Amino acid sequence: MLDEIQLVPNFESVINEFLLFLNVDIYVTGSNSKFLSSDIITEFRGRGDEIRIYPLCFAEFYSTLDSHTSISRAWLQYATYGGGMPLCLTMKTEADKISYLKGLFTTTYLADIINRHHLRGNIEINELTDIIASSIGALTNPLKLSNTFNSKKNLKLSSNTISTYLDYLQDSFLIEKAARYDIKGKRYINTPSKYYFVDMGLRNARLSFRQQDYNHIMENVIYNELKLRGYSVDVGVVETSFKVDGLSKRKQLEVDFVANMGNRRYYIQCAYQMHDAQKRQQEQSSLLGINDAFKKMIIVDEEVLTGYNEQGILIASLFDFLLDPIKTLNW
Repeated sequence: MLDEIQLVPNFESVINEFLLFLNVDIYVTGSNSKFLSSDIITEFRGRGDEIRIYPLCFAEFYSTLDSHTSISRAWLQYATYGGGMPLCLTMKTEADKISYLKGLFTTTYLADIINRHHLRGNIEINELTDIIASSIGALTNPLKLSNTFNSKKNLKLSSNTISTYLDYLQDSFLIEKAARYDIKGKRYINTPSKYYFVDMGLRNARLSFRQQDYNHIMENVIYNELKLRGYSVDVGVVETSFKVDGLSKRKQLEVDFVANMGNRRYYIQCAYQMHDAQKRQQEQSSLLGINDAFKKMIIVDEEVLTGYNEQGILIASLFDFLLDPIKTLNW
């Protein structure tokens, strides 16, 4: 096991020499600036495997807590401090957790990106990270972000530069991109896309724990949970037609997630609350516009009895989805 191997000059050659020993398994770890990137995969293509370690899922996080901790309290902690930094679990005070997570961004993640890619300044990458953190689950693209920089941040940053910076953040496993997929047309739509943070604690730390918008946090956690379970996840688009005053109109409706694994597919909506008929209709409308037989589901952050409604849509509580996959995805 070789830790901080990036401190060794030409470490790739050193590791390749070890490959001559047939009775040796080699595990290497190191700084984000070298190892949280696609370069290492290119360097050792065909001679090694990447082991992707995700943050703790909610079920794993919950299992580490005192047995008397309620599910709702555990969820609040998870949604606030995430599950990616196990050291947080050993910290007793909120102040210690906040200081630790905020420090990681400054001293590790962004510092490594800036050093690795020889960025001349840190203002732009910091501002972009703030914008993405404050708009998780919102459709955007590099051109829209460039306009935001020009109008609100008084910074001129081209769409090409922003696209490159987004790649840096993804390559460092800070964020992931969800592309749009036309469900009826069976094709991908190049732009816009959605971005989600791999760990909610890091996202919240980036915003100094000010924006605790739990509907978007819930959506982000569900995205991460699907990825951790091995699904590829896209943002779905359904085009529907209707008539107004005798004239035909067309409208695009969004499906939060289209999750695929092999021949399995799930259409999933995330609803923070669904208290009245109007909200239920709003959440169901895009799912009812899909004509295939794949499973359709609405996940709600409410105490509901998980089961199918009259339209054949599975209404699942958030905690059932996170803690009991047999009752939800495999039911």
